[in-house]
Amino acid sequence: MNEELIQSLLDALRTVIDPELGHNIVDLGLVYEAHVENGRAAILLTTTVPGCPATDFIRQGVEARAAEVPGIAAVEVTMTWEPPWSPERMTDAAKSELGVAW
Repeated sequence: MNEELIQSLLDALRTVIDPELGHNIVDLGLVYEAHVENGRAAILLTTTVPGCPATDFIRQGVEARAAEVPGIAAVEVTMTWEPPWSPERMTDAAKSELGVAW
């Protein structure tokens, strides 16, 4: 059940779009970790660069979408920039869509 809940969480987070890159944060590799325990989601999140002007927008989107997932009663989002994000974290599909050489 926990794996299904985490998958539902990640699917919900795919609706959060990075406004600068125009792609979802999961496939961009901005979600470093996602755990659910006893109805509490803990999400470790980054942005493409520290000081990104979209940080609050993305964080609020993650909190809102995660809270909508059945089985999740509370959401804790932690922002980090260690390790720094790089395009290598992107899925192959996102790289292809955005024209990133890989």
